[in-house]
Amino acid sequence: MLVILSPAKKLDWSPQDVASTSPDFQTDAVVLAATAKKLGAPGLRKLMHISDKLAELNLERFESFQADPAPEATRPAIHAFAGDTYTGLDAHSLDADALDWATGHLRILSGLYGLLRPFDAMQPYRLEMGSRLATSKGKSLYAYWGDSISKALNDAAAQAGANVVVNCASQEYFGAVDLDALSPRIVTPQFMDSRDGADPKVISFFAKKARGAMARFILEHRLTDPADLQGFQTGGYVYDRTRSSPDQPVFIRES
Repeated sequence: MLVILSPAKKLDWSPQDVASTSPDFQTDAVVLAATAKKLGAPGLRKLMHISDKLAELNLERFESFQADPAPEATRPAIHAFAGDTYTGLDAHSLDADALDWATGHLRILSGLYGLLRPFDAMQPYRLEMGSRLATSKGKSLYAYWGDSISKALNDAAAQAGANVVVNCASQEYFGAVDLDALSPRIVTPQFMDSRDGADPKVISFFAKKARGAMARFILEHRLTDPADLQGFQTGGYVYDRTRSSPDQPVFIRES
């Protein structure tokens, strides 16, 4: 199986003594960074609905973006992101074998980089996939990436010998995957919480963390069969057979 995650707005830029790989879409990232830079701070603030302070920070990042960055200016993607999903993944505590397996079986969707491997050398940025950044290819990043991400996922799945993509990404990011161009079957786990016997529902904060934990479960156990996802119990979640379908296993936590 190939598992995909969303990136995170929050970054961890602490030093990492880890060998990195070069992103497959580095050239595209340079183009997009240059395009975003032209907007200036006011344009970035409007584009991403962020504060003036964050707009200035991200303008500095785009202005510093390099086609061939020095190693100290980058971090491996799996360690660079630090949001709720990556709390659940907790990559720093994965053993060497699991991290090695992740190289072939984990991918991270990205508005700037398209698709990242775990140890791709990433420069600091913020550019959500849903941003309506106009380029020569259209009025949004969805238009820019077109079917490129799906083709890259097809290649990654073929190299891994996987015929299933486990979608642990958000709707915003998975929307960049052209389903007509994607060859593997898609399995999308759902994580729901029930409080005081109420009907279970998706709570974003908990679901993000659970998606990262599911990715970790897959990596730790080197899963290849989607049926084995049913064994996931991290954080108190339990597989719910009555609400599940083969392509959408549902996990519920009672609290």
